[in-house]
Parts: sequence; C-alpha cells; structure tokens
Amino acid sequence: MPDPAQPAEPFPSDREKALFERIHREMVDSFDEELEMELEDGALPESQQPHTPGEEAAHKAFRAFYFRELFRLQGELVKLQDWVVDAGHKLVILFEGRDAAGKGGSIKRISQRLNPRVCRVAALPAPNSREKTQWYFQRYAAHLPAAGEMVLFDRSWYNRAGVERVMGFCTEEEYQEFFRSVPEFEKMLIRSGIQLIKYWFSITDEEQEFRFSARVHDPLKQWKLSPMDLESRRRWEEYTVMKEIMFQRTHIPEAPWWIVQGVDKKRARLNCIHHLLGQVPYEPVPHEPIILPPREHHPDYHRHPVPPDMIVPEVY
Repeated sequence: MPDPAQPAEPFPSDREKALFERIHREMVDSFDEELEMELEDGALPESQQPHTPGEEAAHKAFRAFYFRELFRLQGELVKLQDWVVDAGHKLVILFEGRDAAGKGGSIKRISQRLNPRVCRVAALPAPNSREKTQWYFQRYAAHLPAAGEMVLFDRSWYNRAGVERVMGFCTEEEYQEFFRSVPEFEKMLIRSGIQLIKYWFSITDEEQEFRFSARVHDPLKQWKLSPMDLESRRRWEEYTVMKEIMFQRTHIPEAPWWIVQGVDKKRARLNCIHHLLGQVPYEPVPHEPIILPPREHHPDYHRHPVPPDMIVPEVY
C-alpha cells in the first residue's frame, strides 16, 4: 500500500517513452554490429535468432528478417565480386551525406565479406600542404580502380561542394570551377570504362541530433565526433543549401545521384545493397570444384617446441 503522504512517482510521458525506445534501439544496433561479424550462416533457427529482453514482437521479427536478408544480399555481393574480377569490370561507388547519416555502416556491410584486394575502401583525410597545390581531383584519381577492382569512396571529391564550401576551405572561384569540372571529370571516368554510382544518405535534423547525442555519451563512439562534425551540426541549414545546389549541378544522366533514406539504419543498409546489386550487370561465374590436397608427411620432419616465453598468456 503506497504511503499517501509520499508523492506518486511520475509516469514517463509519451515523448520520454519514445526517447527511451530510440535509445534502446540504438544500443541494439551497436550490439548487432558485433553479432553480424560473428554469424556466418543467415539461416538461424528461431531459438537462436538475435533478440534482447523486452523487445517488442514487430521489432524482433524485423531484426530476424534483417539478419537473414543481409546475409542473402552479402552472398549476392560475393557473386558480384567474382563477376567484377572475371569481367575485368571497374566499379566506383561514392557515399556522401551528412555526418552520422549511416554511410560508414553501409560501407562496412558491403565490404564485410568481400576480398579486400578486390573491394577497397578509400577514406581520404584532409589534404596536406602539397595536395592543396595539386589539381583538385588528383588525389582521388590515385585511388581509382584497375580492371577487376571496386572502390568505395567514404566521402569523395564532393567534399568541395559541401564541407569545403560551408567551412570556407575553398574560394568562390575554386567552388565554381569544381562545378564546371566535375561533370566532365565523371564523364571522362565513364568513357574510360569505369562504372560510377553515387549515393547520398539522407537523415532528418532530429535524427542527426539524436545520433550525435548518442555518440557524446558512448565512450566507444566519441571518436566519431570531430570538431568539424560539431560545427556541421550548427550549420545544418547551410549544408542543406549546398546539398541542393550540388544536386542541381551534378545530377547528370551519365552519373545520377541516388538518395538513400537513412533514418532507419537497417533498412537503409538493405535498400542500398539491394539497389547496388541492381545497378551492376553481374552474373554467376562458374568455378572449378575446390579439392583439398592431401597433406604431405616426411619421416625426417620434427617440430621444434615453442619457447614458453613466446606464448601469449591464456587469460581467457
């Protein structure tokens, strides 16, 4: 029996409940990132489907679907990789979008099970003093693929149309020259035999604020928040204007922009991979059966013992 002299515990408001649910799902998504690396088989029995206590049925069902579909799509990406190598195809995929929009998570799922010698990720740092004097596209051109390779750019030459313009890192003339040059640069890449696909990950103002706040309070993710990210948060509207100008001037038939709705991370990843697979004319590549050769044994071979001081202590 509650003591009537004591004030009743306030019930959380609907807004607070929604916030708690979003925080919970953000934590679950972080857990799933680790789980995805551990699981090798998408066809998990129901008893082993990933779930957390108190999870609502619909969300639990979608997570189970997400894992199965992600593994299926990643299997198709392996087939795409085999075809890229066999056909000598050259594929470039650009990932652009606001900070915390989910670019890195999608890149990770695409490259996760592919051969890093075939599928490379290019995430270039800020240009050094020498690179600032080069032709603007020069440092990006150095990362373009040869035959049988695919390169995923985690941000790209479109930095000039976004962060460089908003933060004042380029002049008005450099900014305008970029828009004069980039359509010709991309057409030149395509004429050389490179397939170019451009993705923009879109999130809402509210969602970016939530994800930034989550990173602030997560020691494992604080490194993702740079001073530039924080400043970009303040200048949300300026970035919006620059994004709209960028689309108007660089959405060309030869290399159109594709917008990924990124508020729901898991759906964004699935949608991006599904769309990517539909953009490349890959087909299954026949392989000779793999036969494991018998191990050779030599009677004069004796394995030398490993010195105990070289062994890593088995703490676990």
